[in-house]
Amino acid sequence: MLRVQLAAIDAWSPPLVRAAWLNIALFIGTLVGLLIDPRVIAGAPAWLKPAKFCLSTAVYLLTIAWIISAEVLLILMQAARGTVSHFNVNSAFDAAVFSTMGVGIATVWLCTMVILWVHWRTPARDRTMALACRLGLLLQIGGAGIGWIMTRPFPGQVEAMQHGVRPMTIGAHTVGARDGGPGLPITRWSTEHGDLRVAHFVGMHALQILPLLLLAFRAARGGTNEAPERVLLTATSAAYAAFVVVILLQALHGQPFVSLARS
Repeated sequence: MLRVQLAAIDAWSPPLVRAAWLNIALFIGTLVGLLIDPRVIAGAPAWLKPAKFCLSTAVYLLTIAWIISAEVLLILMQAARGTVSHFNVNSAFDAAVFSTMGVGIATVWLCTMVILWVHWRTPARDRTMALACRLGLLLQIGGAGIGWIMTRPFPGQVEAMQHGVRPMTIGAHTVGARDGGPGLPITRWSTEHGDLRVAHFVGMHALQILPLLLLAFRAARGGTNEAPERVLLTATSAAYAAFVVVILLQALHGQPFVSLARS
C-alpha cells in the first residue's frame, strides 16, 4: 500500500519529487547531526539551519509538484470535455475548475517569493551565479504576475455582466479581440492584436536565461571574473526588465508582438 502511494506521488513530477526525497534524506542526516554534534554556530545548534532548509525545500518541491500535476490534469480534463480551461466561467463546474487552478498558481507564486527571500539571505560560494538566480527569480515573479492581468474582466465582458448576461469567460490573454484569432505557429501569440502571453512568457523564463547567459560568458572568457560578470548581469537584467515592460505595454495597447519585431 505504501509503495503504491509513493509511486503515485512520484508520478506528480519525477524530477521535483526525487529532489524532494533527496532533501528529506538530507534532513534525516541533519537530525543525526543535531543529536551527536554539540557545536553551536551563532547561538544555535550547528545542524539546525541545514535541517530547516532541507525540510522547507522538500515541502516546497512536493507542493509545486502536486500543484503542477493537478493543474495539468485539470487542463487535460477540460480539453477532453471540448472546452477551454483558463478564464472559463460558463458553468459552476467550469468556474470551480478555473478557481482551483488560480489557487494553485497563487500558491506557487507566493512560494517563489519565499524562495527568493530565503535565497537572498543565504550566503553563496559563487556569488555571481547566485545573483543571476536571484535576479532571474525576481523577473520570473514579475512575469508570472502578469497572469493576474489576464484574469480581469475586459470591456465586453463587463458590459455583458452589467446587462445581466453571464459571459462564458472572464478575462483573456488577447487585448482588442477575442481569444483564438490568428497567431504565430506553436505559441499561437496573436499576430493581429495585443497578447499578454508574450510578456508573461518572457518574464517567467528569465530564471533560465540569466544563469545560462552567465555560463556562456564564462565559457567565452575561459574562466570566472566576478567584476565584469556582475556588470554584465546588472546591465542585462535591466535591459531584460525594460523589454518585458515594453512588450507588456505594447500588448495592453492592443498591438501584436510581431509589429515590434518588424520595426
